[in-house]
Amino acid sequence: MTAVFVNMGTVILGSSLGIIFRSRIKQRYISSVIAALALVTIVIGVSSAVETTNLLCVIICMALGTALGELLSIDDRIEGAGGFVKNRILRGRVKESRFTEGFVSACILFCVGSMTIMGSFEAGINGDCSIIYAKSALDFVSSAAFGAAMGVGVTFSAAFILLFQGGLTLLAGVLAPFLSQEIVTEMSAAGGAILIGMGINMLELSDRRVKVANMLPAVFLPIGFIPLYNWITGLLEVVQG
Repeated sequence: MTAVFVNMGTVILGSSLGIIFRSRIKQRYISSVIAALALVTIVIGVSSAVETTNLLCVIICMALGTALGELLSIDDRIEGAGGFVKNRILRGRVKESRFTEGFVSACILFCVGSMTIMGSFEAGINGDCSIIYAKSALDFVSSAAFGAAMGVGVTFSAAFILLFQGGLTLLAGVLAPFLSQEIVTEMSAAGGAILIGMGINMLELSDRRVKVANMLPAVFLPIGFIPLYNWITGLLEVVQG
């Protein structure tokens, strides 16, 4: 768990520095930074998504995972958490209109993707924190840019890192017997698809925001889908043979 706290610390520090120095940056530069970050987010998402070796897995897991997320209203709950922090904990002292957007966007960016999944599993199963440490360095840079663009909501996303990434690390030992490289790859691919959606939101290409947080269950569904898929395909091969 030490690596998780290090990751939290880099996000808090990076976003704080971005917030401190953003007053010296003109709004048009901030808008350009957001667009650049959106494009980088899409690139990261695509690089994870194209690693899939089972496109059917990604399609089905994204469809079922999103339906489950809609049922659980995950996106609304995360937005509600951001609103609660702003209105109750900070008691309105923060007037930023993009607080909740920054909170939700940072939560997804810092907690979804191959480095989060693989790093958490490596730390929890083998005690190897090198991936999370590398991710922390990248998150420091990203959080500084996000902090300058979206404000203190990015800083509070560190709490979500503790819940999500910390939870994965703690559960890694339990999940280890069920995890193969194939499963981890498809989990990362699903996470990549979610990051693409977040990048589209940041670019504001549509009036309708993609509720990317509702897609989060898709990241975990390959744990069940891949064994079932392999069992069915193996059974069909026996029948046909």
